This record gives sequence, C-alpha cells and structure tokens, in this order.
Amino acid sequence: MPRDKTASHIRVMAAAREEFLEYGFEKASMRRVGQRCGLTAAGLYRHCSDKADLFDQLVAPAVERLHAWMETHLSRYLSAVREEGNLQWQDSWIDMMREVVYPHMDEYHLLLTCASGTKYERFLHDLTQTAQERTLEYLPVLRAKGLAIRAISPTELHLLYSAYVTTLFEPVIHRYSPEESLRCLETVEAFFLPGWKALFGF
Repeated sequence: MPRDKTASHIRVMAAAREEFLEYGFEKASMRRVGQRCGLTAAGLYRHCSDKADLFDQLVAPAVERLHAWMETHLSRYLSAVREEGNLQWQDSWIDMMREVVYPHMDEYHLLLTCASGTKYERFLHDLTQTAQERTLEYLPVLRAKGLAIRAISPTELHLLYSAYVTTLFEPVIHRYSPEESLRCLETVEAFFLPGWKALFGF
C-alpha cells in the first residue's frame, strides 16, 4: 500500500504504534486502533488492508534502513578487497548500531518485541542467518588475498553471530537510555572486535 503522508494517516500510525506496543501484534485490536485515532472501521481500512499491513507499515522502514546499511557495508568491503587491495579493517556492526539502530530505538523495539504472529517474529534469527551466509561468501575473497583467516565451520560462525547480534540488540529490547546504550556499545566493541579481527586475519 502506498505510503500516505496525510494528517489522518499520521494519526493512524501513532495510534497503531501505541496499540502494538501495549498489546503486541497478536492481541492488538483494529477496533481499538480506530478508537485511539477517532476513525470508524471503514475509515481505518482506507489506510491499510489489514492488521498485518498496518504493522508492516510501521516497521518496514526500520528493516529497510538496516538491510541497506548491511548491503552497503558488505559491498564496500568487497570492493576495497577485490579492486583496491585494501585489507584494512573498516566499519562494523558497532557502527550500524550507533548510526542506524540506536537513533531509532523505538522503531526497533517495536520490531523486536511486538512482532509475534507476523513475518518479522524471527527477525534477529533471520538477521543472524543472513550475516552468516554473507560472511561465508566473503571469507574466500579474503583468503585469496592472503589474509590468515582461521578455519571456521558454518555452525561455529552461527554461534558467534548469535552471541554478537543478541548482545548488540539487548539495549533495544530493554529500552536502555541513549547514554546507557552507547556505554554498553563501547563495552561490546572492546570485547568483540579484537576477536572478529583475529578471526578474519586483520
């Protein structure tokens, strides 16, 4: 459904966000959403096709923003290694959290804690799986450039990414303050990055 920028649609989105945060997707009520924004059922359904579409409109921009960062991140790495021969460590998921996720904490909190019953309910698992698969594609490129990459199985890599992703998103799930989130991010960076660099031969 096209993104509606009217004042009415903005009220619908605000009401839906409140409803989903309070009840979660499965227990959320379209009737209550309508009551929250002062619309009849017919008026509400001019802004969405159903409850799943309403939730999707709220969280899809956050998902797209994160995936766009990841794709740019990997493309930049591959280009630097393949075309420029630049084997220096660049950015990491720490930067993604700082630049993309933590500034939009409420959007990602909604995505991670209220999505049961939607296509997003396994979002962190799917994110971990994607990261694992893309990394396994990337490692042979690094090996071909002479980096001393430690032999690691897909199972081991999945274990590491599961720990890393879960840790990074804990402040989002528990709604830490911006200041506390950034302090935690510094600790995560100090703990995980030396291990990633050693694993990838940097």
